[in-house]
Amino acid sequence: MGRGKRGLLAAAVTVVCAVTVLAVPGTAFASVPAAPADPSPVPSATATPATPAPAVPPAPVPDAELEKVRARLDGLYHDAAVATDAYNAAEEKTRKQSVQLARLEKRTDAARKKLAELKDQAGAAARAQYRDSGMPPMARFLLSDNPEHFADGAGTLLNGARATKKLIAETDRVERELKRDTDDAAARWKKLERDRKDKAAARKTVQARIKDAEKLESRLEKKEKERLAELERQAARKAQTAWLDTGVLKKKADTASATDTATSAGAKAVAFATAQLGKPYVWGAEGPDSFDCSGLTSQAWADAGTLIPRTSQEQWKQLTHVDVTEMRPGDLIIYFADATHVGMYVGDGKVIHAPRPGRTVTVAGAGTMPILGVVRPDA
Repeated sequence: MGRGKRGLLAAAVTVVCAVTVLAVPGTAFASVPAAPADPSPVPSATATPATPAPAVPPAPVPDAELEKVRARLDGLYHDAAVATDAYNAAEEKTRKQSVQLARLEKRTDAARKKLAELKDQAGAAARAQYRDSGMPPMARFLLSDNPEHFADGAGTLLNGARATKKLIAETDRVERELKRDTDDAAARWKKLERDRKDKAAARKTVQARIKDAEKLESRLEKKEKERLAELERQAARKAQTAWLDTGVLKKKADTASATDTATSAGAKAVAFATAQLGKPYVWGAEGPDSFDCSGLTSQAWADAGTLIPRTSQEQWKQLTHVDVTEMRPGDLIIYFADATHVGMYVGDGKVIHAPRPGRTVTVAGAGTMPILGVVRPDA
């Protein structure tokens, strides 16, 4: 075989061997020279990365669902208002009981001192009587060198007996008063403890309802919160319009006894409430930096020189009721069937009130909430 043919045969064997090696599964490729890397990657059917799907924004919550949320929030904040009134009532009772207990403590201390003095006097009188009259009067008369002196002594003895009797009676009276005040103080301590427990329970309820409301609101997206706020404004406008459509302000203007002019005290109360606009609602607060609804109205009238009950429920119970067509600036409008909210009428169908947690003292339409009635602090 010639040299040329032998070279061709060797080349052919080499190609066949290479093809055979490539065709055997699991064969290592370390002995086969690696081909130069191709700068452009070759796509593989099994390694193709998945194309990410475009982000789909969540569907907006329908208004009907947001209305349910609004109703739920209103319910939670109303429950918080009920508990706040209970808290304020318990706080007021606690304050009054503390004042009365302090007065009783002073009275019992004075009675104890008086009783100690009376007992000292009674002891001194008994000792003097024993010294001066340990012997029967007749025996002292018989033994006396001067009957006139004895007669004087007998008169003194009679006066002393009367004084002693009076002393004993006064001692008995002071002891009875001391016992009465002590029993009264014990009863008031028990009531104070009950009021404190009621206050703690109401505080817990308020905090729980506000927390539930905040959780519910936190689940809403920003646009949903904005839409919810708009729905609240729409509901308020609708309620105010319906109230005005009853002709209440026209009836008010036509009522001979009605006036839209405040008294001097009412004007002061309105001025105080107006100065608080923008301050935050805080349950149980009476100022100066924050208020709840009845904290605002009670402090406004206190500033005007008239003390009124602390809670909206007691304001409704104790203050003079007037017809809504006769209300004037400074009068208080009580809201809801359970009297759990209050605002101050400022004229032109508007009130200033502290609405609820998360809001500030503001001006609102007087008919935006269900009106229970109107009361007048300076009737």
